[in-house]
Amino acid sequence: MLSDDTFSRRSAGPVAPGATNRRGALALLVSWAVAAGTSARAERPLVVASKSDTEGALTGAMIALVLEHLGVPVVRKLGLGPTLIVREALLSGEVDIYPEYTGNGAFFTGTETDPAWKIPQEAYETIRRKDAERGLVWLARAPANNTWLIALNGDFARTRHLATMADFARAANDGLILLAASTEFVESPAALPSFEAAYGFSLPLDRIVSLPGGDTAVTARAAAQRISGVNAGMVYGTDGALAALDLVVMGDPKAAQIVYEVAPVIRASALERYPAIGPALARVFAGLDAPTLRGLNGRITVDGEVADRVARRYLNERGLIG
Repeated sequence: MLSDDTFSRRSAGPVAPGATNRRGALALLVSWAVAAGTSARAERPLVVASKSDTEGALTGAMIALVLEHLGVPVVRKLGLGPTLIVREALLSGEVDIYPEYTGNGAFFTGTETDPAWKIPQEAYETIRRKDAERGLVWLARAPANNTWLIALNGDFARTRHLATMADFARAANDGLILLAASTEFVESPAALPSFEAAYGFSLPLDRIVSLPGGDTAVTARAAAQRISGVNAGMVYGTDGALAALDLVVMGDPKAAQIVYEVAPVIRASALERYPAIGPALARVFAGLDAPTLRGLNGRITVDGEVADRVARRYLNERGLIG
């Protein structure tokens, strides 16, 4: 059993000449090392990533440009890969921030049938709360729903006065629709089957041209050009080529689809180091409504501009970076 003065006796005794100086020097070295380590952590660049799609490249470039404007050191990994690869990189710490869609939270959490994912605010709050447990922070989202939609050939839609999925359902039941879509869109319960259940139609497989990839540029062009008789195509809500291809997007008044609003997702540790990132990116994403994103995406997909240049011009024109 230790007595009350055990530790004081262990430290008692004569002090060798110069020991005080050596201890002081050692303490100084330790303090320098701690300071250097803290500085290195503070200066470690934040890795900004995005998925390998047009809007990902655009919004990822916006994030990188804003961080650089704030004086944050940045390494870019834009176009890193599909959703699961970029998400895993964020969770593992290989990536610090990237733009993600609220609706993907349904798949991250395995709760695709929860009706919350079809309500913008509830979808955002649900994934924000769930990801906080993983050390991730969802910053302010853009007011644009980049969900799955169906667009029709412009002439075909106008001739038959087709504007919503209810109109589409009547045309489908009359055998007038030939849809080009990805296999995922056709088979996923959250996509075409959700539309069919909500609007009361059933599109037989012989009225669908099913494609293995999810490239809406292919499905949209097929509908626009009536390739092989196709007059309808799977699209996303903020696709840039919709206006250029003269497609009419069918409205979804019954909210059959999960909401996909884009927002920056950042590791909490990175945000703690640079808290100014939150309000700075909130100002950017607040202005990205659906018409704005369609226009910016169109400069890339239709006009052939580079995503970084489109992002830089947009941010400069609005005084969001200098």
